[in-house]
Amino acid sequence: MIEFVSSVPGLVDPSVPLFVEFPFERNYVESIIAVSLYVSLTAVLISTLVSLPIAMLVGFSEFPGRGSLVAVINTGMGFPSVVVGLVVLFAVSNQGPLGPLNLVFTTEAMILSQFVLATPVITGVSLAAVTSVEEGVRDAAYAMGGTRVDVALVTIKEARYGIVTGVLAGLGRAISEVGSVLIVGGNIAGADGTSITRTLTTAIQLEARQGRFELALILGAILVVLVLSINAIVLRLGGGRL
Repeated sequence: MIEFVSSVPGLVDPSVPLFVEFPFERNYVESIIAVSLYVSLTAVLISTLVSLPIAMLVGFSEFPGRGSLVAVINTGMGFPSVVVGLVVLFAVSNQGPLGPLNLVFTTEAMILSQFVLATPVITGVSLAAVTSVEEGVRDAAYAMGGTRVDVALVTIKEARYGIVTGVLAGLGRAISEVGSVLIVGGNIAGADGTSITRTLTTAIQLEARQGRFELALILGAILVVLVLSINAIVLRLGGGRL
């Protein structure tokens, strides 16, 4: 073990041995966790609200270009994240269409980037879940006098476990993202270590590059615990049937 070395005088007794040298006080790690959760959960929530209607529309409708749209969705599931980061950076830059909003190196730009990455994943998996629902279920809903909205709700209920799986997959891609959030967010922290746009993944990359491997491992463990905790909560809400 190594001794605790703090940049904040009087924070703790420097003679107390710990497993890692923290470069800042405790709010360094806490603020990174807060930014990571805020960005990823917000992006996935917005993505889910967009993805489900698209999955229902594509799953139940026949229209020109439907096959091409499905191909785009499937391609988007594996789209390079750094390319997404570059596109979003261009969009929010001064010369881009979103330039007047001043979103460069902000959490809002990071949310936009993660939204673009998570949406094809959630849409694709939800589409597969929706189309796997037997037609008899929809026919029964229509036979009972249900409207299109009623049939859609029944279908979502039947496909809910697959949809939740898609949401978790989207969250996994969002919260583990490095390249795009690094490009659009800048990995910024204040002088006191408080995260501004630094997430767990970008912090891990920075700490490892600077040779603080113990802290990088701790941040990695926190990231794994967060993902497992969110999955456990969803499993609990779903009755453990996923």
